[in-house]
Amino acid sequence: MSKNQMGIALETGASSGIGEAAADRQMSNVKWKNVPNRRIDVGGVPFAYRELGPSSGVPVIFLHHLMAVLDDWDPRVIDGIAAQRRVIAFDNRGVGGSGGSVPDTIEAMGRDAIAFIRALGLRKVDLLGFSLGGGVAQMVALQAPDLVRRMILAGTGPRGGGGIEEINRIAVIAYLKAALTLSDPRNFLFFPRTPKGKRAAKDYFSRLKERTEDRDKPISLQARRAQLKAIRTAGLSAPDDLSVITQPVFVANGDRDLMVDSRHSADMARRLPNARLTIYPDSGHGGVFQYHRAFVPAVLDFLAD
Repeated sequence: MSKNQMGIALETGASSGIGEAAADRQMSNVKWKNVPNRRIDVGGVPFAYRELGPSSGVPVIFLHHLMAVLDDWDPRVIDGIAAQRRVIAFDNRGVGGSGGSVPDTIEAMGRDAIAFIRALGLRKVDLLGFSLGGGVAQMVALQAPDLVRRMILAGTGPRGGGGIEEINRIAVIAYLKAALTLSDPRNFLFFPRTPKGKRAAKDYFSRLKERTEDRDKPISLQARRAQLKAIRTAGLSAPDDLSVITQPVFVANGDRDLMVDSRHSADMARRLPNARLTIYPDSGHGGVFQYHRAFVPAVLDFLAD
């Protein structure tokens, strides 16, 4: 990608040659736990984001899950990918530190993501969408196919996949269990209640606490309600024609996903004409976090093809 396509690099004063090399060395010392928060105006609305990794190359845009803000990304996944790729993670409209209100359709979320990417001056990106973010990534690819080079879709499925009527019941049960055990509901939603799954959950939540300063704002009640409505509407909608998404896609999930049935991930991979599928054993919705040591190298290999 040429320098005039590098929105943030220009914004921060990075340049080619010695200057760019120095910037890369400086960025290599930045980790998810201490990377600065940034904001950019997107059509009059401030969007919060963080960037780390090399200053050149096609950036990887991270799209996060239901009720998540920037600090809910696993540092091992972010830092692992940023070791070789430029990474940009952001709060979409109305989420965390971003302004505005969360829309209640994934189509609108996709449009907002496209507007954010273009506000950065980027003309080609890779996408990594987890859970709800995977649905938004599909919308970006369908609405602006020329913008997307490759996609990683983790813990997610296709629109109209079925079974979505269970999402509220599953979430309520998880939140009740969390209240009774004074724990995070993701213990029950992201990881199986096996010895291996419990250890993975403990390690995951420990990693989420590594950033102690300049943390993101918590998710709002409006955002929670709008996201749940968007997910339910998407699940009850007619399926998208995924055959028009011709970019290479890496689909990953655990084999025991309670939130997005693992069979939906497999179905999505079959319907995408240029997809590969990895299902991690004895893991759930957060399988890519449980297996981050395998997932990160697989993502880097996929992006390097």
